[in-house]
Amino acid sequence: MGRNELINTTRAILAKAGFDVSSAINVRGICFDVVARLDDKVLIIKVLSNIDAFSKENADEMKTLADALGATPLVTGERSSSGGLEVGIVYSRFNISIVSNETLADLLLENAPPYIFAAPGGLYVKLDSELLKSAREARGISLGTLAETAGVSRRTIQMYESGMGAMIDAALRIEEYLDLPVIETIDPFTFKSEEREKEERIVHSMPDMFALNQLSRLGFTVSPVIKSPFDAVTHDTSTRMLTCFGDEDSKIIQKAIVASELSKVMDRFSIMIVERKKEHDSIDDTVVMSNEELKKIDAPKELTDLVASRRTKK
Repeated sequence: MGRNELINTTRAILAKAGFDVSSAINVRGICFDVVARLDDKVLIIKVLSNIDAFSKENADEMKTLADALGATPLVTGERSSSGGLEVGIVYSRFNISIVSNETLADLLLENAPPYIFAAPGGLYVKLDSELLKSAREARGISLGTLAETAGVSRRTIQMYESGMGAMIDAALRIEEYLDLPVIETIDPFTFKSEEREKEERIVHSMPDMFALNQLSRLGFTVSPVIKSPFDAVTHDTSTRMLTCFGDEDSKIIQKAIVASELSKVMDRFSIMIVERKKEHDSIDDTVVMSNEELKKIDAPKELTDLVASRRTKK
């Protein structure tokens, strides 16, 4: 299946599941292909035929963008160098979940979440570590007895009870022995989230621009992004805005149009700040503002109110 067809398949699954879905983002060199939103859940998705092409640089950019937007990064793919991605298995690269479109469809359309994840050494399942430990202790089952039943060491049982994933055969033997559902489903949207939180994020340095400095002085956090169809995410406790900088030339206008679509899907604002505004108060749904206008704003709410008013005038 060609990559465009894979992207459209991913989009169709999300749309059928009730997500608002962007069109495929046909901009060279960006870190994602599709964004989607359902209620408060926002997904930033990269689609690849071969997931071995997913680079650390791309993963880092997706995570930086996801953090700034309050979103979840996800990759859908078809195969790796080892073969096709299997249905019902969650893979990962650089602490970002990877699933096939079939697995995504089972999860979202059939309410059939995956149970298995791939990691170095083989395939594993997650165990309900608290249920496992409490059931073992309540029944007076020793670590040694459960270890012998599962075919693993006592130390491994202790690690299972501390949250480590289990080999499938061992987990099935434990579940059968205890007669309890200790094997948990996997949510690809939160899988590896704890590991992501522990990572040191790459923070892109900001150029010394009036607009950036003014936004920061107003109390906004400005998170620059590189491999995106906009230049930064500007946010505070209540607002997130996709932000473009430049002049009203054709390239910036195209950026504004793409940012507009993404902002509508994600229920965010989009704003383009230019040195000198020529004629537009907005481009599609992206509000255009000059440095001179920005200079006159004294509080964050003034900016968000102005953005909201110009959007509603269309």
